[in-house]
Formats: sequence, C-alpha cells, structure tokens
Amino acid sequence: MWWWALARLVLAPGAGVLEAAVVAGGWGLSLLPVHCVPKGQAEGALAAGRWRRAWRAVTGHRGDAQGEA
Repeated sequence: MWWWALARLVLAPGAGVLEAAVVAGGWGLSLLPVHCVPKGQAEGALAAGRWRRAWRAVTGHRGDAQGEA
C-alpha cells in the first residue's frame, strides 16, 4: 500500500500530507526484521559473555569487576 501512496505523491498534483505519512509509515514497517528467532535458537548464535571471555583469555586478567587480579 505504501508504494501506491508513493506513486500518488510523485504523480498526483493534489497529493500531500496523508500520502507522505502513509509512505513514511509503510516504508518504516517494511524495514522491520520479520524473520527473527530467539537468540538461543538462532543458527550460529554466540553465547552471552563471549567477548568478556575472549578479552580475559588474551589479557590474562582473571579478577573481578573491582580490578583485583
């Protein structure tokens, strides 16, 4: 429907705010990811804390949040 409003906005001399609102809203909704799955079920999903563990492996830091080693 938003593409019809876009065509009307471009081609019809009387088109205006209503068509522009339909175009903006429809185009924005078309950007939503509709093929989403929970992260735990996604193929190739990375575990939480992956970067923290990788950083600790590289730096050798094993302390807590207060910086104790």
